[in-house]
Amino acid sequence: MTETKVNPKDYLSGLKPIWCPGCGDFAVLNAVVKAFATLELPKEKVAVVSGIGCSSRLPGYLGTYGFNAIHGRALPIAAGLKLARPDLTVLAVGGDGDIFSIGGNHLPHVARRNIDLKCIVMDNGIYGLTKGQVSPTTPIGEKTVTTAYGSIEDPIQPLKLLLSYEASFVAQSTSLDLNHLVSMIIAAMNHKGFAFLNVRSPCVTYRGKDQYDIIRQRSKYIDKEPDYDPTDMRKAWQHAITPEYISLGILYQKPRDTYEDRWEKMREIARAGKDWTLNDVMKGFMK
Repeated sequence: MTETKVNPKDYLSGLKPIWCPGCGDFAVLNAVVKAFATLELPKEKVAVVSGIGCSSRLPGYLGTYGFNAIHGRALPIAAGLKLARPDLTVLAVGGDGDIFSIGGNHLPHVARRNIDLKCIVMDNGIYGLTKGQVSPTTPIGEKTVTTAYGSIEDPIQPLKLLLSYEASFVAQSTSLDLNHLVSMIIAAMNHKGFAFLNVRSPCVTYRGKDQYDIIRQRSKYIDKEPDYDPTDMRKAWQHAITPEYISLGILYQKPRDTYEDRWEKMREIARAGKDWTLNDVMKGFMK
């Protein structure tokens, strides 16, 4: 990995993580600080927002600005922060339950607006913090504390979901490959617009250590394919829907105007037009 001028440890808060031994979220935390150091981001210019859950503890372990929001609301709070302070690098983090379940209604709107913020989901297919309930990405047939005979629900497929929302950056990595994960976080941070990164981050406590073996055996680095083209939506869909392998890499990346770009253009149009007064506005309600 490329040597950095900034020490990744400088981005840590000093608070000791209390995740279970073997949790994939340790690797995500390490990858985040390595990415921050590689990009040499000033700590006072970074804000990490989370919801509730095991993975949502992450902001507390960082020495940047952080906000632990209510369940499922990391994205709208991160979006508001980014629009109020466009000079900040804003990262939203959470688990599959937090982002895809109670927070799932926020994803399409952040994606379609293309707000310049980043989202990392630590996807372990279970509600870990509340002791192992079925989550939106739990595989069908999986036995959990709330599905004693196996889940009868088809799981959400994150990559398909974000591609259908036409997010301008959709990627996937895993906590099993730190170098790849760092490179995906850096790519997401460098992307102008909404960047979504799904991280396969096994929960060894409630879904078993075999999850590591499954990811190792089924992973495929799609950027090594000879016809790889991240701007091709059809190919991105093929990688997202195949049951034969777990796609790792940037599935889709197509820059377009951000919400901030369009907002600024609208402001310029408004400034060039009539100077509206409060009386002008009030007259519109008097008709």
